[in-house]
Amino acid sequence: MTPRTTPLAFGYGTNGLADLRLDDALALLADLGYDGVGLTLDHMHLDPLAPGLAGRTRRLARRLDALGLAVTVETGARYVLDARRKHGPTLLEADPDDRDRRVDLLLTAVRVAADLGAHAVHCFSGVTPPGTDEDTAWKRLPDALTPVVDAATAAGVPLAVEPEPGHLLATLADFHRLREALDSPAALGLTLDIGHCQCLEPLPPAHCVRAAAPWLRHVQIEDMRRGVHDHLPLGEGEIDFPAVLDALAAVDYRALTVVELPRHSHAGPHQAERSLSFLRRATGRTAGPPPGPAAAPPGSTS
Repeated sequence: MTPRTTPLAFGYGTNGLADLRLDDALALLADLGYDGVGLTLDHMHLDPLAPGLAGRTRRLARRLDALGLAVTVETGARYVLDARRKHGPTLLEADPDDRDRRVDLLLTAVRVAADLGAHAVHCFSGVTPPGTDEDTAWKRLPDALTPVVDAATAAGVPLAVEPEPGHLLATLADFHRLREALDSPAALGLTLDIGHCQCLEPLPPAHCVRAAAPWLRHVQIEDMRRGVHDHLPLGEGEIDFPAVLDALAAVDYRALTVVELPRHSHAGPHQAERSLSFLRRATGRTAGPPPGPAAAPPGSTS
């Protein structure tokens, strides 16, 4: 195995700890030995729409500092803007007021990220709405993101766009299409989801890491199988994790690599503990091979 000059920094996403209070989730991650947290702005964890956000953010910054946790701000909450539409409204809506609601959330996320000293702000395009053709959607996306990129530039916080299966911006090639449409601003970077690479990219995930290295600002990691968009615990899919982690180290990636298991919150503490053990073993930071598929803790249910 190639020696690493800089150890990778691992985090766990709060969207996989949705049954825990935020402070309890952070304490758990610190106790387990995580380096940071992927903080999804949502009603149960730093609600971006509730009163007193600035004060709550200051208190969170102090808590993160006390625990020694780095942070990336994520904006993938399912129903934070609309109680009836998952991830709605998006940046692609026909109604400009709806698009503006998503833009406002992202602008709020940039401010929160700046106040927390976050590595990046994560976002995605959303699904193309019914009745909207692809060309129209591709005109709306860069227009909607322009004020967010401007805010990220002013705040000194990278905006890391995630290719998401089923969305308009679904692949690395789509990310480059957006980057070129925006004239390649320095503040625009990439969230690379390793499972999504396994799901639908033509190159293996480790190759995707190397190809994406110049724009890489945030990494999400979970297991997955080819052609199936299902976030699996590490070791339960098809990904070659040592190769992926070696690639991240080889390109000198220094921000957080965040485990994303949003459908496993019912066993969040168990999955968080097991995931960090798996990643440490896969990087050679502890002895022994990566563990096999996870068994649910006694009495756990979904």
